[in-house]
Amino acid sequence: MPSELTTAMADLDEAKVQSLVQAGLAQGVSPAQLLEECREGMTLIGQRFESGEYFLSDLIMASEIFKAAAARLTAQPGAAFSKPKGVIVMGTVKGDIHDIGKDIVVSMLRGAGYQVEDLGVDVPPERFVEAARASGAGIVGLSGLLTISFEPMKETVAALKAAGLPVKVMIGGGPVTERVREYVGADRLGHDAQEAVRICESWAGGKQNG
Repeated sequence: MPSELTTAMADLDEAKVQSLVQAGLAQGVSPAQLLEECREGMTLIGQRFESGEYFLSDLIMASEIFKAAAARLTAQPGAAFSKPKGVIVMGTVKGDIHDIGKDIVVSMLRGAGYQVEDLGVDVPPERFVEAARASGAGIVGLSGLLTISFEPMKETVAALKAAGLPVKVMIGGGPVTERVREYVGADRLGHDAQEAVRICESWAGGKQNG
């Protein structure tokens, strides 16, 4: 049975999420437990999106609610959280400044228990390489909403391979197709945020060909 906080998160009730987080902290509930309940709500949101009950606008709202709750909980002094499932580097590639889709994927992945290093927008290939090397990431996500992003994606994949980094690369964005994925040399294409989570779950679970 989902907790009240999980249900409020899944129902996109921002005021109630904030209130329950505040009440939980005041009652001595661990920030880790409260964050886990928010993550469970994000899982339900992903399921509702896949079933057609929720739409892109709902995912945008969910992303903002989760980010606010997570920021508050992770800032608690002495808070101890479970080890993340894995480390993922995400960013919108050089020449593209769109971030709505990327931000949704980042929030959904964080909600699924991953540590995500969000590099922002207009990110050059060398920055992806630096971040993947420094963080020890096993997955790199490249986002782009413009057709001009295809070449920077290809350059980034080539740079990661040239650096010898053992990472899987996932790409996504409105104009990105399977043909584009083959062209840029990425491992997988995530059509939406929920699929991106499934792809990362398969990789994190050791199904490297999944």
